[in-house]
This record gives sequence, structure tokens and C-alpha cells, in this order.
Amino acid sequence: MHPAFQHNHYLLKRQFFKLLGSNFRIFDPNGQLVLFSHQKAFKLREDIRIYGDEAKSQELLSIKARQIIDWSAAYDVVDATNGEKVGAFKRKGWTSIVRDKWIVMDKEDRELGFIEEDQMVLALVRRFLTNLVPQNYDLVVNGQKAVDLKQRFNPFVYHMDIDFGAQQPLIDRRLGIAGGILLAAVEGRQG
Repeated sequence: MHPAFQHNHYLLKRQFFKLLGSNFRIFDPNGQLVLFSHQKAFKLREDIRIYGDEAKSQELLSIKARQIIDWSAAYDVVDATNGEKVGAFKRKGWTSIVRDKWIVMDKEDRELGFIEEDQMVLALVRRFLTNLVPQNYDLVVNGQKAVDLKQRFNPFVYHMDIDFGAQQPLIDRRLGIAGGILLAAVEGRQG
């Protein structure tokens, strides 16, 4: 596995101003850039690529929507180095109107767990009063928090901490990082 996926803590930053598409930079705990992600603009199906550097010299992961436009969209995460599916995320359509919720699946589309926005009251405040309240998500596997995905307060630039905890991760880090990027790309547009 690529060395970029060996850390327990990451910081994701979305580029402040990008005319077409979105760029995300993922830093390790020492502040070193370890991953670069690009979301293509004007695509009917979401297409997000994750590279080992900003030069895009080595594609490591891809996140692609299965269908063109779908309220309960499913996104496959594929390891670009060997073509192997790592897992998938499926948005809970109507449930996500009030509070964002995603199903996390393994490579055979069996449910592993879920990603859910923190508190319903804060989710409602974000949607109807102000988007200045940072988003916080928990990725839960077997009833345990596997990854904490926490947006930092910054009214100008989107920052998200991706924390797998101190022990051996409960989920493949590639899938956890892809989940953070997907949330920043899809849910992060709401703010």
C-alpha cells in the first residue's frame, strides 16, 4: 500500500478559489502534502481522482458515481494502482435532507457501517440559519467510531480533520480518506 495511507491523522484543505472543478490537498500530521485530489467540473457523474502529488504523476484512488443524477447516489472507491474496488458509499437520500447520512460498504457492497452528521439540532442550524457552524461526521463500523471527520471553523477555506484514532484503524484508511474527500466535495458545497 502507498505510504500516504499509513497515518492515523490527516488534514484536508479545499482550494479557496478554483474556477473549474475542485482541488483538495491532504496533509500528514507533520504538515507534509501526501495526497492531492481533483474533482472534475461539468461532469454529469461525479468523478474525483486522488493522486500522490500535485503533479498528478501517480493516480492512487478514484471515486465515481454509479449513475448520472441520483438522490441516493452510490460512489465506488477504486484503487487506481491495481484496479481493485476498495469499497463504496451510498447516500441516504431522504434521510439526508435533515441530517447527512451515508452507508459505507465493502468491495462486495456489503454494509460495513455508516457516516452520519453529528447532532440533528446543529444540522438544522447549518441548513436553515447559518453555514458558519462547522460540520462534524462520525464514520461508524460495528457500533464503534472508526473515523472522526471534523470540519474546522473557517468562513473562507474548507478544512477537515480526518482522525482514525490512536489504535489500528477499524476501516481501510483509503476508504476513510475517500469518505472525507467525498463529504468535502458533495456535502461541503452546501456551505
